[in-house]
Amino acid sequence: MTEPALPNAVARKADGLPRRTKPAPTATEERVALDLARRIVELAEDKKAADIVLLELAPLTTLADYFVICSGGSERQLEAIADGVITSLRDERVRPIGREGTAASHWVLLDYGSVIVHIFTPPERDYYGLEKHWSEAKTILRVQ
Repeated sequence: MTEPALPNAVARKADGLPRRTKPAPTATEERVALDLARRIVELAEDKKAADIVLLELAPLTTLADYFVICSGGSERQLEAIADGVITSLRDERVRPIGREGTAASHWVLLDYGSVIVHIFTPPERDYYGLEKHWSEAKTILRVQ
């Protein structure tokens, strides 16, 4: 006897795992997310972040549309970059959903929903290798 299909049944892939589908963003939503990502890059540059990379993840995952990845040379600089982004965007009425990590742990993550900001010291950035992990993502810009 087969079970009846439920109205809210989750579509499954051949491997049995649920499909991760996200409605395609409207052109306005895409533009807003990209503008936010570019603004974060500018703010990180203002705090002298090094090796800033903006990756487009939208075609690859529902996690976020963009990653901004950057480095700071010290705990103090990591804190300055994170605080600079948060404070400036708060003044523009944009607040993060969350913040993880601390400067003392050598990494800070800022979650803005469609944009996730990763701030590392160089050794931690090498260790986590986000650019390698997301190598299929399109690089929108890189600031050395």
